[in-house]
Amino acid sequence: MWPLTVLALLWTGWCALHSLLIDRRVQAVFRKALGRFGRAYRLLYILISALTLLPLLWYQWSLPQRVILPAHPALRLVQAVLLVYGLLMFYLGARVYDLRTFLGITQWRDRKGTGSRPPLSFHTNGILARIRHPWYSGGIAVIWGFGAITDVFLLTRVLLTAYLLIGTLLEEQRLLAELGEPYRAYRRTVPMLFPRLHRRTGVRP
Repeated sequence: MWPLTVLALLWTGWCALHSLLIDRRVQAVFRKALGRFGRAYRLLYILISALTLLPLLWYQWSLPQRVILPAHPALRLVQAVLLVYGLLMFYLGARVYDLRTFLGITQWRDRKGTGSRPPLSFHTNGILARIRHPWYSGGIAVIWGFGAITDVFLLTRVLLTAYLLIGTLLEEQRLLAELGEPYRAYRRTVPMLFPRLHRRTGVRP
């Protein structure tokens, strides 16, 4: 029980750090402190997130695990479907999102700027005409589609799913605050996490 408690605390701490570093007020403080290198903040954020994740994953994999659900063919099939769905959501999302801005490349190349995020653009083309948050949805699917169902992995799955759901709701509030009525109308026609099979005529690219 103690190793699982430590694991839960580590994942909670990582999620808290991840959320803290992406907070706009924290970003502003760090960009000011970094001066002309403030435009590298997004790159540093991704690097810190990855480097702090590695020892956490190593600790998780080092723990003894108890199988909760045996690897039945039906379970493997469900997980395979989830993995395919998750990867598809990542791919389709990558086709409509600005990956250079997401990775911090745009901010880094803006030598005259401070590295702040460019003005938010609103798109409803591609997969965004069917689901509002394809990457959050795909992330949850991959979390449950990858790996055996053990006590250790189940704990991780529950914590990360909760984190992504909370992140989705917070992102919704941010988008509403920045985009206003257009996004409110978009929410009424496009689901948040479960893609609509048929695009409604009210959604325009």
